[in-house]
Amino acid sequence: MKKSIAIIGGGSAALMLAAQLDENKFDVTIYERNAAVGRKFLVAGDGGFNLTHSEELEKFISRYTPSDFLKNSISSFTNENLREWFSKIGIETFVGSSKRVFPIEGIKPIDVLNAILTELKRKNVVIKTNHTWQGFEDSSFKADITIYALGGSSWKVTGSDGSWTNYFSEKGIEVLPFQASNCAYEVKWKEEFKSLAEGKTLKNIAIKCDAKERKGELVITKFGLEGGAIYALSPKIRSHLNDDDFATVYLDLKPSLSLEQIRDKFSARGNRSIKKLLIDRLNFDDTQIELLKTLLSKDDFTYLEDLAKNIKNLPITITSAAPIDEAISTVGGISLNEVDANFQLKKIPNNYCIGEMLDWDAPTGGYLLQGCFSMGYCLAQHLNNN
Repeated sequence: MKKSIAIIGGGSAALMLAAQLDENKFDVTIYERNAAVGRKFLVAGDGGFNLTHSEELEKFISRYTPSDFLKNSISSFTNENLREWFSKIGIETFVGSSKRVFPIEGIKPIDVLNAILTELKRKNVVIKTNHTWQGFEDSSFKADITIYALGGSSWKVTGSDGSWTNYFSEKGIEVLPFQASNCAYEVKWKEEFKSLAEGKTLKNIAIKCDAKERKGELVITKFGLEGGAIYALSPKIRSHLNDDDFATVYLDLKPSLSLEQIRDKFSARGNRSIKKLLIDRLNFDDTQIELLKTLLSKDDFTYLEDLAKNIKNLPITITSAAPIDEAISTVGGISLNEVDANFQLKKIPNNYCIGEMLDWDAPTGGYLLQGCFSMGYCLAQHLNNN
């Protein structure tokens, strides 16, 4: 006789789980609070649907915090495995210049979702929308096995609002406060600089917090800084904000040049002004120059040795993170100590938690989706084999 499985939530982890469960062993029902599943999945596709990243496995796994939590899941269902699975259901992908993986041209996010839903229909998965889980005593969600994929607390418009946390706390399960991740970070810019630089991009830079460094781009905003390079430093920045109420990041405006090479460039100054020197010898644009001028004292900007050092290691003070609802993702939620290696709640047998409702972190670039897909896949294999 088949066992019944209730999957509470219809996001990426839930959809992959349902797609991988053995339909000969289980009757599977997905319960979704919205009018349709995959709403955040579709929102993530705005501006280019980044499904995963093509990075080699060891480095890929190191992007997660804590990295050991998802090591088994990612190793069992890798970025290559994900691409193969998408190909199997009719979604071909390609690796972009950034090494991120996207559906081939002409395939929209809704096409990807529909391909997944077609696979679920083939496997006789039942989807019930407009069903909001009201806690562990809610009899309308009873099943032999229950999997919670309730999401984090960012992008509330998609239904991901963290409103489920009290139900778990009432059961004695540790739930950590949600915090923003992959978000903009506040810098107290001078007003004059904001008017000159708002919306401008700092390209081909490197940014560091503690020992963690990431190359890429940053966008200057009225609020501060955002972009993939600083998103990747979220765990380090967040730790400092929690402990000290501020964080210092260090910007390398010319990662392609060593400090000694910059000194050499400056040695041929001639009668150039500092601005002309930066333009001629380092190919700086107005935004980079104004950034240096606004953050450095007049002496540090005009003394070439100090200027060279700051070009390679420019300190910027961050005072806060953007509000949670403006963040791409969140950390917090169910403590990882509350689940076993197969994501089962230690205090409630046959109840599992997967996806962003657990306390883990990943940068943008396909890592978040891959983490959710891999968790769904691995839990399905565990249930299929037990």
